[in-house]
Amino acid sequence: MTGPTDLTADEARRIILRSQGLIGAAPRQGGVHAMLRRLGAVQLDTISVLARSHELVAYARLGAVGRAKVERAYWHNPAQSFEYWCHAACILPIEHWPLYAFRRRAYRDRKYRWHEVPDNVEKLLEQVRESGPLMTSDVGGAKNGGPWWDWSDSKIGLEWLLDIGELVCSRRVGWRRVYDLAERVVPADLLAEDLTDEECVVRLAAIAGRSLGVANRTDLIDFLRLKGRYAAILDDVLLSGAAGLTPVTVAGWPGKKGQANAWADAAALESEPRGRHRTTLVSPFDSLIWHRGRTERVFGFTYTLELYVPKHKRVHGYFTMPVLAGGRLIGRVDPAREGSTLVARQVSLEPGLSPAKWAGALADALWSAAEWVGCDAIRVERADPPELVPILNTAGP
Repeated sequence: MTGPTDLTADEARRIILRSQGLIGAAPRQGGVHAMLRRLGAVQLDTISVLARSHELVAYARLGAVGRAKVERAYWHNPAQSFEYWCHAACILPIEHWPLYAFRRRAYRDRKYRWHEVPDNVEKLLEQVRESGPLMTSDVGGAKNGGPWWDWSDSKIGLEWLLDIGELVCSRRVGWRRVYDLAERVVPADLLAEDLTDEECVVRLAAIAGRSLGVANRTDLIDFLRLKGRYAAILDDVLLSGAAGLTPVTVAGWPGKKGQANAWADAAALESEPRGRHRTTLVSPFDSLIWHRGRTERVFGFTYTLELYVPKHKRVHGYFTMPVLAGGRLIGRVDPAREGSTLVARQVSLEPGLSPAKWAGALADALWSAAEWVGCDAIRVERADPPELVPILNTAGP
């Protein structure tokens, strides 16, 4: 029996970047649809600074793809994707519908999520059946008037029906979910596929492994947010090799000497990653950096999203976006917009990196993002080190 494949940390990092569509021209082929299928899941978030995160994820990989084109690719009729719970609330390829049966069953058995399920869910389901597709505004509104989590019974009911798979969100209007019957949205062959919990986890582990390229157990658990018996199923899947992932030993990653400390997509090991690295700003909700421990392990980059940190305690800014260049995370930018100007409230270069060497990459990332969102100027307010301010403010596109 042969031992696990040995990878240097740099080899693992390059495989990861290629798997994430951030090396070479090939990942651009097929546009947004192909990108979603490569990544397996694209996280949704309500925050919009330069753009919403699902748009930023596409931009980071495809360049200046039109934002309307991104929206149409995600939410289209007939549906080519749907929204559900993977790492978080995510857009998922429609063909992955059967793979989340384990989670839909778990929600149905639990009969509770963040809120108690109201008694009127059957009435809501019938209303969607007769009058759908519907938004919460069509059935009484989303909130009771209090904080964001003070949902109305109608909103709670619709969300629970989505959780258990009776309803599907396959498009949005003004960022509001549109709910419809699963039987009207999901293709009949996918709707009829009935997988066991074990089959779901096997196939999802393969998808997560392919998206991540090289991953340890913690990375795979985080990608799919598996707990309890489902995490135990994943352990069996990794041990048996059922998901087609190859044991590897990555130098510098934690683990026991002489034993595999990660798994790799077998196809990703067959050739060396080649092509130009993307230079881009990265969304805080991008799957490249979902797991902060992984981000530090792979890139040596310690990252905290400071929008949840009180303003006076922030170090790097409200919506700090890492900067990817040369296959490394070289710094971070806290962006904003003022009219047609992209404002970098703060730019920080990673300690030990030379401003003379990396200022050009920072400028490229800023100008590329500015032009994508329709800005024709950039202004850097603060930087670390400070000499970056005049360099970046005089740099052109």
